[in-house]
Amino acid sequence: MSDTSHLDRPIVVVAEAIAEAGIDALREGCDVRDLVGADRSEVLAALKDASALIVRSATTVDREMIEAAPMLEVVGRAGIGVDNIDLDAATEQGVMVVNAPNANTISAAEHTMALLLAQARRVAEADASLREGRWDRKKFQGVELHGKTLGVLGLGKIGTLVAQRASAFGMTIVAYDPYVSADRARRLGVEMLTLEEVFSRSDIITIHLPRTPETENLVNTESIATMKDGVRIINVARGGIVNEADLADAVRSGKVGGAAVDVFDVEPKTDSPLFGIPEVTVTPHLGASTVEAQDKAGTAVAQAVAEALSGQLVLSAVNLDLGATVSDEVKPFISLAEQLGRIFAIQAKGLPNDLIVTAKGRLADEPVRPLALSALKGALAGSTEEAVSYVNAPLIAASKGVRLIEEAKGETSDYQSVIRLTGTVNGVERTIAGTVMSRKGPVLIGVDGYAIEVPITKYMLLVRNDDSPGCIGRVGTYLGVNGYNIADMVVGRAPDGSGGAMMGISVDSPLSSGDLSAIAALDGISAVRYIEL
Repeated sequence: MSDTSHLDRPIVVVAEAIAEAGIDALREGCDVRDLVGADRSEVLAALKDASALIVRSATTVDREMIEAAPMLEVVGRAGIGVDNIDLDAATEQGVMVVNAPNANTISAAEHTMALLLAQARRVAEADASLREGRWDRKKFQGVELHGKTLGVLGLGKIGTLVAQRASAFGMTIVAYDPYVSADRARRLGVEMLTLEEVFSRSDIITIHLPRTPETENLVNTESIATMKDGVRIINVARGGIVNEADLADAVRSGKVGGAAVDVFDVEPKTDSPLFGIPEVTVTPHLGASTVEAQDKAGTAVAQAVAEALSGQLVLSAVNLDLGATVSDEVKPFISLAEQLGRIFAIQAKGLPNDLIVTAKGRLADEPVRPLALSALKGALAGSTEEAVSYVNAPLIAASKGVRLIEEAKGETSDYQSVIRLTGTVNGVERTIAGTVMSRKGPVLIGVDGYAIEVPITKYMLLVRNDDSPGCIGRVGTYLGVNGYNIADMVVGRAPDGSGGAMMGISVDSPLSSGDLSAIAALDGISAVRYIEL
C-alpha cells in the first residue's frame, strides 16, 4: 500500500448508492467519485489513485480489484455481510475493511416480529384467500403468542432485541448461544439452554446466527424431528442455516405448523420448494429494507471510512482481531499506545525481537489486543517505507522478526491505568510507560526507569544528563535563545542512583538537526532523542 500523504484530500470511490447524508459527510474531508451504476472496468480505473472504496452487496471486491488500487486504505461495506469482499487480499495489502454492523439491528428485529406475528395469525394466507374472493374466517384460525415459548438461536444484538420484544407479548424466552454468559441472560430474563433443549421446548424458533460451517444445515430433517409437533420456524438471519427442502417436507407433513423465511441459500431466488406452500410466509431478504436502516448503513460506513482515512483504529473493522468489544474507558488509551510505540522505537533506535505491551491497573480488566496493536503500529511507523496500518502491522512485524506479546497486570502504583512497553534492542532493555489524565490528556510517565510526567505533544525532547547544577539551565537557555518555546519540562533522576537524570521536554515547534546536535554537545549532556509525532 502506497503513501497517500501527498494528496490534499483523499479520494473515495462510491460504487453503490448510500444515504446522501453519508456522502455529504465524506465530502467535508474527501473528494467523492460517484460511480453508482458504473461497470466493473470503470470502477477499476477509478481506483488507481483512490484511498477508499464504498460498496454494498452487488460489487465483488476481489483480489484483482484490491491490487488495482495501490493507494487503497479502506473498503467500506454499507451493511453487515462482507461475503463479497476478499478479506485475505485486503489484509495482505494493509487495507482495512469496515461495515455497518449495527445499522439494521432494529429493522431486522422488527421484521422478525412481523413474520412471527404473520405466522401466528396466518396473515399471508388470509390475505391471499380474501383477494381471491373467499371469506374463510374459520379456516385461518391463529394462535396467541402470549404464554408460548420462543426459542432464540443466537442472542446477539438482533436476537436480544427480538427477545425483549417477544417478552412484551408475554412469551417465555429460552435461547442457545455459547458465547453469552448466564449473568447476561438472567438480566435479559432469558433462560440459556443447549441447542437440543431449545429445539425440544420451543413453540416457535427464531434464528439469529451467522452462517458458518458449524451452522450450515442446522435446521434439517434430523433436528426438526426433535422439535415439538406444530413448531413454527422463523429465519431472518442467513440463508443456508435452514435446509429449505427439509423444511418444506416438514411443513407439508404437519410436523412444522408453519414457517417464515426472509433469507435463502442462494440469492436472488425466485424458485424454492417453500414458495408453493401456503403455510410458509416468504419475503425477499427484507430484514434491512427500511428507510432508517439504509440511512444508518450509509452514514455509519461513511463515518467508519472517514475515521480509517484519518488514521484512527476503527473498532468495528472486520479484518482486525481486537479480542472483544472495546469499552469507552479503553478508547483514549488506543492513541496513547500508538504514541508510546513511536517513542519506544525512537528512544531505542530500533525494534526489539519481543515487544511486550502491558496493560496495568484498571486497563488490565479490558482486552489488551487493541492497545498492543496500536503500540505495534506506532513502533513500526519509522522502520519501513511501506505505510503501516492497523491491518498490516502484524504482517510487517513478522517480516522484521518482531513478536508482539500482550500482558495484563492488575497492580499499579501512582496511576489508575498505565500502558508499558518493554523490549531489548541491541542488548539494552528499554521501557516506555504512559497514561491518560483528565486534565493533561496523554502523558509520558516513564522512560527506561526514569520517572518523568510530561504531556505528550507533537514535538518532544528526551535528554539524558548529569544530575548536577547547570544542566537544566543550559538546555533551557539554549532553547529559549534559539526561539523554541518550552511548553513543559520535567526532570527525573536515574532509578539506580548512578547520578544521572533525564529531562522530558515538550516544545511548540520542530527542532532542526543543527540545534539537536548543539544541545547534545552541551556540558553534562550524554544523550538526546528528538520525537516528532
